[in-house]
Amino acid sequence: MRLLAAIFCALAASVPVSEAGAQALIGLAAPLSGPSAILGQQMRTGANLAAERLGDPSVRLAVADDGCTAQGGARAARELIAAQVQVVVGFLCSEALEAALPILKQANIPTITVGVRTDSITDRRNRTGWLVYRLGPRADGEREAAGRLLAKNWQRDLFAIVDDGTIYGRELAESVRIAAEQARLSPVFVDTFRPQLDNQIALVGRLQRAGATRAFVGGERDDVAVIARDAAQPEANIIVASGETLRSTGEVPLVPGTLMVALPEWVDLALPEVAKAFADRRLLAQGYVLPAYAAVEVAHAAIAGQLLPSGLSGSDFATAIGTIRFDENGDLGENPYRLFRFDGTRFTEVAVP
Repeated sequence: MRLLAAIFCALAASVPVSEAGAQALIGLAAPLSGPSAILGQQMRTGANLAAERLGDPSVRLAVADDGCTAQGGARAARELIAAQVQVVVGFLCSEALEAALPILKQANIPTITVGVRTDSITDRRNRTGWLVYRLGPRADGEREAAGRLLAKNWQRDLFAIVDDGTIYGRELAESVRIAAEQARLSPVFVDTFRPQLDNQIALVGRLQRAGATRAFVGGERDDVAVIARDAAQPEANIIVASGETLRSTGEVPLVPGTLMVALPEWVDLALPEVAKAFADRRLLAQGYVLPAYAAVEVAHAAIAGQLLPSGLSGSDFATAIGTIRFDENGDLGENPYRLFRFDGTRFTEVAVP
C-alpha cells in the first residue's frame, strides 16, 4: 500500500503537456506507445518518483510521447517547448533524439538522454551545437573499458585474445589487443575461432600449447560459455573473460570464475536512502526507473544552480545512483563499465588496480 500511495502521489506531480502550462519546469520525452512502451513507462515512473521525493513544489513534469521514432521525437520536442520546460530528460532511441535536438537547440533547451549510446550524438557537439548530455554510456564504452581494465588486471599473466570474426567480436578483441600493446603487453596467442560449436576443445588445446592462463573472447554469449567451460577443465585451467553479452540468457551455463566487462546493475548502484524509498525492490530494479530518476535529479539541480542551458559540464550532481559529472562533450566524465566475476550464482565486481 505504501508503494501504491507513493506512485499515486508521484503521478499527481506530472501532467500531460496540454495541461502543464508555465508550471512545467522539466520535460520528459519517452516512448509511451509502440514496442518500447514498457520501457517508456519505466522512465515515467522513475521521473515521477524523483519529482515527488525531491519535495520541491516548483518541480513539475511535462510528459510527451516520442514513440521511439523521428516523427515522434520532433513532435515531443515541439510539445515540450510549448509547455515552457527549461530542460528535457529521457529519450531512449537515437531516431527520436536526433530529430528532437535541432528543435530543442532553437529554443535553447538542453537535453539529458538516459538511453541513447550512439557516439556521434556527442561527438558532433561542436559542429551541431546540440545541448545534449548523456547519462548512460557511449557505444564505444564497452570496448574502451575492456581494453583498459583487462590490461591492468592481466599485467602478470600470459593471456590470449580470440574472436568469432563478427564486427562486434573483432572490434572488442582488437580493443583489448591495442590497450595491451599500449601497456607494453603482448598476447601469447591471437586467433579467430569458429562459432556455434558444441565444444571448443581444439581451440582450448591451442591456448594451452601457447601457455595462456587467461583468454579474452570476443563473441556471443553461448560461444563464450562453451569456451569458458572447456577452458576450465583441470588440464587447461584457463580463465575466460568477455563483454556484457554475458548478461544475456543462454543455453550453456556459465562456469564460476568467468570474467565480464559490463555495466553495473542499476539497482546495485542505488544509494541506501533511495532504496528504502522503494517498498518493492523489483520496481527499483526495472531497467530505466533509476536512470530517469537520476536524470530528474540532475535537471532539478541544474535549474536550482542556474546552470542552464550550457553549464552542466564539469559540475558534480548528487543522484540516486551516485555522483554524476559530464565532460565538455556532454558524456559521462567516468566510463561506467566495470569488471565482474561470476561466482556460480551472480556477477560480483572485481577490484582493478
